[in-house]
Amino acid sequence: MDILTQYGTQLVLIAAAFGFLMAWGIGANDVANAMGTSVGTKSLTIRQAILIAMVFEFAGAYLAGGEVTATIKDGIIDSTAFSAQPDLLVLGMIAALLAAGIWLVLASFYGWPVSTTHSIIGAIVGFTLVSVGADAVQWGKFAGIVGSWIVTPALSGLLAYLLFISVQRFIFNRPHPLQSAKRVGPFYIFLTALVLCVVTLQKGLKHVGLQLDTVESLLISFLIALLAGVVGWFFIRRMHFNPQADIRMHYTNVEKVFGILMVVTACAMAFAHGSNDVANAIGPLSAVAATVNNAGQIVAKSHLDWWVLPLGAVGIVLGLAIMGKRVMATVGTGITHLTPSRGFAAQLATASTVVIASGTGLPISTTQTLVGAIMGVGLARGIAAINLGVVRNIVISWVITLPAGALLSIVIFWALEWLFY
Repeated sequence: MDILTQYGTQLVLIAAAFGFLMAWGIGANDVANAMGTSVGTKSLTIRQAILIAMVFEFAGAYLAGGEVTATIKDGIIDSTAFSAQPDLLVLGMIAALLAAGIWLVLASFYGWPVSTTHSIIGAIVGFTLVSVGADAVQWGKFAGIVGSWIVTPALSGLLAYLLFISVQRFIFNRPHPLQSAKRVGPFYIFLTALVLCVVTLQKGLKHVGLQLDTVESLLISFLIALLAGVVGWFFIRRMHFNPQADIRMHYTNVEKVFGILMVVTACAMAFAHGSNDVANAIGPLSAVAATVNNAGQIVAKSHLDWWVLPLGAVGIVLGLAIMGKRVMATVGTGITHLTPSRGFAAQLATASTVVIASGTGLPISTTQTLVGAIMGVGLARGIAAINLGVVRNIVISWVITLPAGALLSIVIFWALEWLFY
């Protein structure tokens, strides 16, 4: 308790700096979840993707990041175990932020798409083990995390495979691809809008006071998607293509339609990601601020100070602007060759998996979801279409994320203990 009284302001400032680093790492690594496929298919340049992502990630983080947040991320530890020594929780959360931030920046430098959520969870578990013991860790959560390494990529990969096969069957393999695209295109627009609305209402706007239950969210999403499908039908009908052009030009024009759809999908995913994953940075930060402000009393939830959300939003934007292109290149071009229709299938499968996971409570990593979806699209063209070396490195980086975050957190926690005691 003494160090909270003596160094309270300094501890909050240190936590803010490390929280900013964590947000930087989230932006550098996770921007590929929304924009990697758009860049890989050349629907957007890297500069355009970064500018669009900056706008939508910032908007999501700042506008819908939440006025109230759980301070102990995902309930992975029992906070009451720190009641007798709240200073250990403060030092631990600071250590977790720095550890997860370092790991994310390192992974981004090498172009590894890793899970930001798993990074902070590993770090929180690490300091908990050496501060109050293993009993404070809710190990049941880990079974879901490890299981998600297999279930999440498999589910999104299957969805992406089926989506891409449907596009091939109903459009590209038809005698007149453009005419088929005009008939089937509005359905894909409807499906895209439906999934994006559900994602945004459930993941992107859940903190802004919209008290919508599942039925209301689905009904609103269905009506908006229906409207989008009708507008898309009029838009596609008004597009003028030369019917005398060769089949390759028909394919190119169809791909342009999917390119537009994919950019819209990417914008919505960036907004939802900004609103959701900013909690990985500001959750531990708000735990530190709340514990210090409440004179050592640990609270499960806390109101955010006015500066916390902008700090996280700016950190995410700067991270993706300065380092985002490395992971974007791995996701967009490293795993398999993408066209707009393939990228669309991967992006929509990712969003759909997020919806399914959100509804069932399945612990999920958006990064692993997208990588699985891209692999599913690649497998539709045969195993040879996938760069297995890149996939191997990605999977290894997933597996070592939890222990890497934990070990870094333990070392930093011990250093902070030595410094403050």
